[in-house]
Amino acid sequence: MSASPASIAPAAEAGETAGEFVISAPPAPSLPVAGTARRFPVRRVYCVGRNYAAHTIEMGHDPDREGPFFFQKNPDGLVPGGGKFPYPAATSDVHHEIELVVALARGGADIAVEEALSHVYGYAVGIDMTRRDLQAVAKKAGRPWEVAKAFEHAAPCSAVAPAAAIGHPDRGVITLDVNGEERQRGDLAQLIWKVPEIVSCLSGLFTLAAGDIVFTGTPAGVGPVVRGDRLRGQVEGVGAIEVEVV
Repeated sequence: MSASPASIAPAAEAGETAGEFVISAPPAPSLPVAGTARRFPVRRVYCVGRNYAAHTIEMGHDPDREGPFFFQKNPDGLVPGGGKFPYPAATSDVHHEIELVVALARGGADIAVEEALSHVYGYAVGIDMTRRDLQAVAKKAGRPWEVAKAFEHAAPCSAVAPAAAIGHPDRGVITLDVNGEERQRGDLAQLIWKVPEIVSCLSGLFTLAAGDIVFTGTPAGVGPVVRGDRLRGQVEGVGAIEVEVV
């Protein structure tokens, strides 16, 4: 027979110090900041879908500028600075997607395109790891993508390079190699929706805040990874990330 609530002694009555939370609070997700020992706290992780024309075509869609669309990953799915990526459960087809990541220093709603870059703290290099087989099932059934995009360790991300140091890159080569062989190559100039447009549009859908990061989309060449693969992604002028699939 289960105990009644009255028969369970509160922690304070049992001689323990009562804390603010009823269970231990999870650690706050954060990313390293290039050139410093300080860190960038992450509140939310937004992602832009199909933001390079060539990738849009390879995924079976027509590129257009009718409007960007967004999905989210979980902040605790970040792999800060890169490192080990454990191959996830319930899939046999995990794909890499190299991306420029935008980190916001301040937020707001309905941010004007002309003001958007003033909200940006810096930039990083991320890999949107995707359970492609589960995504295909979700698409066919008209269901959300969370099981394909928001699993554990699904967002390896490099250190954040402050915009004060590198500026606001709007062009530059973006690549991803697997075991030394180039798989993906594009240029930031090929983004269908540029960073100011992304931030402005996103702020019309959500109230953004300091600590939000945005994966801005991937160029063509996405493909599967297997255990033992070593990935190296790079965005010219921003940084690099290395990940081992384990």
